[in-house]
Amino acid sequence: MTPGIPARLLIVSDAWLPQVNGVVRTLTQVVNLLREGGDTVEVIGPDRFRNMAMPGYAEIRLALAPKRRLVQLIDQFHPDAVHIATEGPLGWAARALCLKRGWRFTTSFHTRFPDYLHARTRVPRSWSWAVMRRFHAASAAVLVATPSLAAEMKQRGFANLTSWSRGVDTERFHPRTAPGPGTDHEDPFAGLPRPVFLYAGRVAVEKNIAAFLELDLPGSKAVVGEGPQRAALQARYPTARYTGRLDNGHLAAAYAGADVFVFPSRTDTFGLVLLEALASGTPVAAFPVTGPIDVIAPAPEKVGALDEDLRIACLGALEADRAACRRHAETWSWAACAARFRDTLTPARA
Repeated sequence: MTPGIPARLLIVSDAWLPQVNGVVRTLTQVVNLLREGGDTVEVIGPDRFRNMAMPGYAEIRLALAPKRRLVQLIDQFHPDAVHIATEGPLGWAARALCLKRGWRFTTSFHTRFPDYLHARTRVPRSWSWAVMRRFHAASAAVLVATPSLAAEMKQRGFANLTSWSRGVDTERFHPRTAPGPGTDHEDPFAGLPRPVFLYAGRVAVEKNIAAFLELDLPGSKAVVGEGPQRAALQARYPTARYTGRLDNGHLAAAYAGADVFVFPSRTDTFGLVLLEALASGTPVAAFPVTGPIDVIAPAPEKVGALDEDLRIACLGALEADRAACRRHAETWSWAACAARFRDTLTPARA
């Protein structure tokens, strides 16, 4: 799109408010900044259709037979550019409409659905990756969050890949939000032996949280978040502290109050929680996989530890400089993320 000239930008996403996840957080930040910059931005999500809960994830809604309603909404908005953020029912319907009309559009790759589907149903990954390649093949540009993810997708046969990194709210997530004397934040880890190793995020099988809870570590383990696996994990690992979902300053206080943030996932495409922890001054322990190797490894100072032995990573992260964690997080900007997103858009009509 032309820099400095306001445009009508349409984003179609199967992940949207009131859902709480990395895709929604990214899109809401980008949409708000684009609107502040003068663009008119419309987001079409499942909340505007008859919808049903995704099996296994009651908080994720899927639009039912969205084609007719979607066409009406798009025609009412008359977009200059179209971005399709997800590969769900709305994404496929928007893709079909754009192809039928000869409109150009961009897409983004947020979630390794083939890995998630395989973990739950054992459907062969090769089948799902073929579907994903078909979805994105018609896109003028496929936005990916990290260099390592782009390299993997290129090997899998994806084309037209372009970088689109992420940011963090350094005002919301800050070392000053740590609980303690003279603060307004309740300590979610009060009474726990130190050090406290924290996981925060969706509590689901694909997040590999059991790999963290099984570790023999000093101090205590804590899990912040909700999801379909919480009850099973709480029954199996009762010594960990489970806080459930935390909002507003309570989540920020949890990040800042932990000694190490543990990211056990092997399937995330980025992991915004990595930046949120670092912005809070908390070092990260993770496997050396996409996301952590793009956020932690390039840091000029020690802000965490990556190892195929997650216990070694956890203990190594204790040695990181918390001030260095904050400095590294400050190099990731939502403003730059929004600007890059806009730069990748292409006019829908020739």
